[in-house]
Amino acid sequence: MSTISPEQARAHWAKSKSLMWISLAVWFVFSFGIHFFVKDLNAITFIGFPLGFYMAAQGSLLAFVILCFWFAKRQNEIDEECGVSED
Repeated sequence: MSTISPEQARAHWAKSKSLMWISLAVWFVFSFGIHFFVKDLNAITFIGFPLGFYMAAQGSLLAFVILCFWFAKRQNEIDEECGVSED
């Protein structure tokens, strides 16, 4: 088990915290933002359905799955950059 310096630990935490806030912002937009404007979005159609309905039924779920995979990939990259990756 290797130890990391306090500077590396601070850099790792700063990058991880930034990633967390970005992920939470994206989550908030797809959880609440889209649904808040659903009536306005229903004026637009996507694959024959009103966009607000599509985002509530499928789009937000797809965005969450993509967000999970992106978050895991980016966190692994941050871990490797800071020397705390798991082998």
